[in-house]
This record gives sequence, structure tokens and C-alpha cells, in this order.
Amino acid sequence: MEKQISVRFPIGAKLIIIVSFLIVVSLGSITYLVNYFVSDDVRVTAENTNLDANTRSANAVESSFTTLQSNALLLLDVIGNSAEENASSLYFERNPDVAAVLLLSKENFLYGNYNLRMVNDKFFARHELDESAIESFIFTEREAVEKAFLGEFTILNATPFFEFGMVALVVPRNSHDGKNDAVVIFASSEFLTNSFGQSSTSVSYVINSRADIIVHPDFEAMRTSVNLVDSPLIIQMRKNNDENRQILFTDSDGKEYFGAYRKIALGDLGVITTVQSEVIFENVRNTTKRNVYLGLAVLFVSIIFVWIWSLSLSRPLVKLTQASAQIEAGNYEIHLVPKSHDEIGMLTQSFGKMSVGLAERERLQDTFSRFVNKTIAEKSAKGELALGGETKVCTIFFSDIRSFTAISEKLEPFEVVEFLNQYMTRMVECVNKTQGTVDKYIGDAIMAVWGTPLTSEDPGTDALRCIRAALMMRHSLREFNVGRGGDKKPIIRIGCGINTGPVIAGQIGSTERMEYTVIGDAVNFASRTEALNKPLHTDILITENTYKLVKDYVLVEQMPSVTVKGKSRPVQMYAVINMPYADDIPGAGKDGPKTMAEVRELLGIDAPDLGTVNLDEDEKKYKIQGQ
Repeated sequence: MEKQISVRFPIGAKLIIIVSFLIVVSLGSITYLVNYFVSDDVRVTAENTNLDANTRSANAVESSFTTLQSNALLLLDVIGNSAEENASSLYFERNPDVAAVLLLSKENFLYGNYNLRMVNDKFFARHELDESAIESFIFTEREAVEKAFLGEFTILNATPFFEFGMVALVVPRNSHDGKNDAVVIFASSEFLTNSFGQSSTSVSYVINSRADIIVHPDFEAMRTSVNLVDSPLIIQMRKNNDENRQILFTDSDGKEYFGAYRKIALGDLGVITTVQSEVIFENVRNTTKRNVYLGLAVLFVSIIFVWIWSLSLSRPLVKLTQASAQIEAGNYEIHLVPKSHDEIGMLTQSFGKMSVGLAERERLQDTFSRFVNKTIAEKSAKGELALGGETKVCTIFFSDIRSFTAISEKLEPFEVVEFLNQYMTRMVECVNKTQGTVDKYIGDAIMAVWGTPLTSEDPGTDALRCIRAALMMRHSLREFNVGRGGDKKPIIRIGCGINTGPVIAGQIGSTERMEYTVIGDAVNFASRTEALNKPLHTDILITENTYKLVKDYVLVEQMPSVTVKGKSRPVQMYAVINMPYADDIPGAGKDGPKTMAEVRELLGIDAPDLGTVNLDEDEKKYKIQGQ
């Protein structure tokens, strides 16, 4: 008996000392530095700065738009309804950012005419703009002009029409007849963005009553006429009754911003100034980075000490890891020798014992599964098989080699065994591929079931899987027969019988030896169905019970009814021709046989003379448990 290793230097004690040292030094240093560098007034200062910037921008916008409106109306008051060249030239010279001034009355507007149209030719030439954009804008924004006739002031974004930063003021003006005319003033938005005094952290912009951006330092936002009606900040601004406020909001991209707004009665404008919270707290992050760098430096020094101490741990752990990989790959012959007298040494010794136990268990399971179905062996080892019997609806399969006795008489015993092993290997592979279970071998016969212990929970699906296995056996047997012929390598033909019905499934036997099997009338019926292949000259027969479950998926040919022992009336059999939609089965699917005659020709089976065959007398009866 091996001597147990005693623990002299527990790993826990080593780790407590090292980890405690790291935690005290690292967290203590970081906490001290964070408290030292971080100040609560960072947020307050940033918010005040943002609010001040918004106030300045709002004042500049209000002053600029008021000046534009006043100067244009004053010009019109001076010149009346006739364009005096000197007055307009002087106006555009003193207002170089104004592109055009239009005067429209309601009567003329209905006919697409202007009362007065003054254009700053130098402005259009300097910026290489097309004057036709004016008409395009007026036509598109007819509603705003009509509102001006009703006394409503509107400011719009004209940038998309000019492909240049432009705003349009649609202003009502009292005419001589007491009605309102409409004055449209086109002006560059650049003078506004320049007056905002943009900083590197905040962004100020202007929206109109529609929540369209009309002035923005980003030209693309104006060119594409971005609408912010769904912005959380704009929603709050429209909802609140106050003129200005600052709130914290999150945009659609998940980024957090401080946003300040101020409402301007002129044109129902809103001036917005935003700054990303990430930018505000950049200094805080820099301080945190310094803390992290210092913590990493402390951690690096600590790692040096940990590494020195870990040499006594890492080497045996690496060996255990390599041994674990070998066990995972199926190699259980591991020889580990403990090198220390701590927990690692105890683990190494236990690991070695475990590998010996696993090797022995694998050998037993491998040997056991060769004599018992693998599925049964695995479920039995896991304790998943219920003791006693239980009633299940299964599909039972029997296959038998035709004229096996005559074949075996011409072969030596070892040749019979070799030939059977090759044949059984192919057939069982078909069963396993379709989730079936081989119940037993009865000489050259194979009994398999679908529905227990593995089941799809649907009898129809289990029945289809069984028929798929039979069709796969048909093809595999044809491959097996290639190159065969003669007494030593005769052509092999089989018959398959399939029936679906209730059975009793369970571990049956004595107290000294038990096996998992199924018994019942459905089993006997499947055996007798297989025997009818010989007189009917078929290779796969299914009963009416099975046919009803799979008739929509399987091509069959109805056989003459037959009286079977234990049945009070004749039963109907069906010969399986093909599964038309099973193109994954070699020899089946759309390229498979279409009639039973094609199947017989394919397998070299003579057509039967049913008029001279007594199916009731030719029925072969196997002795099955429970018969």
C-alpha cells in the first residue's frame, strides 16, 4: 500500500501571503491616488461651461436673425415694390452674407410670380451657385410661404437646394392693402456658425419648429437635412415649459451627452449645445490611467515574487495538465510520481490512481459493449435503464440470409465465421446510422428495434428509420456481393421483415444473467413477416401496421394476404420498393427503382408464380421469447 503524502507547506498559506500582499499594495495605492486626484467639481465646471456656451450661441443666433429680418424689411420699406438698383446694391454690399430677398403677394404667388426679386450676384458668383435653386426652394416650401401670408414666421434649411450652407427666413410683412405679403430672405449660415465660437469639446447648432437642423458646424448634417424630432434632448425641450435647461441624455448610439438648450421665440427656434460626457471626464480617465499604470507597476513587482514562488506549483501542474490531455485522448496509462509533500503532491498521487481506475473501467466497458449492444451498455453504465419491463410502441426488424444452411455446408467453420462477421458488420452499421438498436443475433439472423431504448418519441419516425436501414442494407449487400460468386464466396441474399406494435421492453433473464430485449406478439409477427420474403420473392416486407405509419413516404407494392399463426384473419403485407424522397440513401430516392419488378431485376430475384405458392403453408415460424 502506497504511503500517503503529508502536507508540510499548504498551497493555501502560500497563496494567502502573496495575494494579500498584492491586494494591500495595489488597492491601497489606487484608492489613495483616486482620492487625491479626482475632484467633484469636474462635472459642475463642465456643465456650467456648456450652459454658458449655449447662452452665447443663442444670443448670437437671435441677434443675427433679428438683424437679417430688420434690414430686409427696412430695405423693402425704402424701395417699396420696385427694385432700385442702387438701394439693393448698397444693401447687399452691407449684408454680404445675404444671397437674395424676395417679396411675394398672395395674388402673384398663385400665378408663380414675384412682386420683387433681388439677387446678390456677387454672392452667387463667389460661391458658384445656381440661381434656379431659389425657384426650387419656393416651389418645395410653398406651405411656409402660405403661412407667411397668414402672419407666421418660419426659418428653414435651404442647404439641400443650394449644396451650400444656406438658411431661408420666410417673414410676413404688412402690405399697403392691409394684407400680409411674404418676404423670403436667403442668407449664408456660415456667419452664424462662426459667431458660435465652437470649442474643441462642445457643439452648438440650431433647429427650427420642425426639428430640422438649419445651422450646424457639420455641413453634411445641413445638406442631408437631418431631423432630430426623435432626439431625447429635443423631446424634453418641446415638453418642458422653460426657455432654457441642461439635461443628461443618451443618444441612439448609446453615447451619453450633456445637452443645454434655449428656446427663441423668433421662428420657434431652438439653440442646442452638447458635449459628450466622455470628453468631460477625460481628465478623470487620465487620472485613472495613471492609477492603473502605477497599479500595474506594483503588480509587475509582485508578479516577480509570485513567479519565484510558483515554480514549486507550475511544474507539477503542467505535468498534470499534460496527463489530463492524454486521458482525454484515451490514453489511460499514465505514470506520475509526486515531487512535493503539499496538496499538489497529494493531487498527483490521486491522479495516478484515477488513471489506473479509468483504464480498468474503459477496458471493462469496451469488453462489455462487444457482448451487449453499445447503447444498452452505455445506458446501463449510467443507470438510465429502468429495472423490470415497460410497454412501448416499437418497430421490430428481422433479417435472415437465404439458404444459409446450404452455404455454410460448403465452407469451413472459420470461413463461415469470417463471412458472417463481414456481413454482420455492414448490416449493423446500417442499424446504428439510423438510431436503431441491435437486440440479438440468431445464427445468421439479425433482430433490431427502433423505439427503445433510443426513441424519437414518434412511432412513425421510428418506423421510417427502420425502413431507411433496410434500404441501406439492400445497397450495402449489393456492394458486398461485388466480386462474389462460387462455393467459397456465394452471392448473398437476405429477407427483411418489419412490423410496428406494442412490446414489453426491459431487462429479462435470471438473477445470474440478464439481457435487455423486447417481447410480445409484435415481435413474433415481425419474425413471421421476414419468413414470407422467400415465397413472395421479395427482400423487404412490412406489415399493414407499419405501412399505415409510413405510407406517405414509402413506395410499396401490395402482396397477397396471408394467414399468420396467432391471427384470426388474413393479414396484408407490402413489399418495399423505394423511398422516393430519400436521396441521401445510396440506390434509393428519385433514381431508385419504381416497381417491384425493377427491385427483383436489381437483386437478381426471380418473379414469383403466386398461383402455385401456398403462402399459409410456406410461412416459417421462429421460436421467439414469449411465443
